[in-house]
Amino acid sequence: MKTRASEVSRKTRETEVYVRVNLDGEGRADVDTGTAFLDHLVTSLATHSLIDITAQVKGDLRHHMAEDVAICLGEALRKALGEGEGISRFGYALVPMDCSLAFSAVDLAKRPYAKIDLKLKGRKIEDAACEDLHHFLETLASSLQANLHLWVQYGSNDHHKIEASFKALALALRQAVSLDPRRRGVPSSKGMI
Repeated sequence: MKTRASEVSRKTRETEVYVRVNLDGEGRADVDTGTAFLDHLVTSLATHSLIDITAQVKGDLRHHMAEDVAICLGEALRKALGEGEGISRFGYALVPMDCSLAFSAVDLAKRPYAKIDLKLKGRKIEDAACEDLHHFLETLASSLQANLHLWVQYGSNDHHKIEASFKALALALRQAVSLDPRRRGVPSSKGMI
C-alpha cells in the first residue's frame, strides 16, 4: 500500500513552520503552535482523526503562527491524499461535550469553502484569541481545498464549544480520508477530484 504521509515546511519573515502528517497513523501528536490551547486542539484533532500530526512553529505573533500552521497542515493533508484514489471523500460527525453539541461535515473535493459558526461569546479561551481559532479553521479548509461546514448547535461554555468542534472535525476527516475497499479510482463521476 502506498504511504499516505507528507511533510511541508514554510519560512517567511514572520514564521518558520514544519508540519508532517500520516493519514494512516495512530493519532499521535507532537505539536507546538506557540499557543497552548491551540496545541491542545490540534492534539485532539490528531487523536480523534487517527492522523499522526507533527506541527512545529517559531514566529513573531500568535496570529501569524496559528495561520501559518493551518496553511501547512492543510497543504500536508492535501499532499498526503495525492489524487484521492480510493478515499471516502465525504465525512460528517456530531459530537457532544458536556453542555455543547457540535456538527462537522467535510468534502475533500478541492473546492475550498468554509461555513463556520462556533457561537463563541468571549474574546479568548485560555491563551488563544477566539478570532485566531476561527481563522485557523477557515485557513485549514482553504489550504486543504476542502468544503468544511462546522457549527455549534448550542453550549454555554466556550472551551467546550470549540473542543467539541475540533473533535467533530477530527471524526469527519477520519471518515473522509479513509480508504473505501470497494472504491476503484477517485470518488467522483468526473474521473478526478
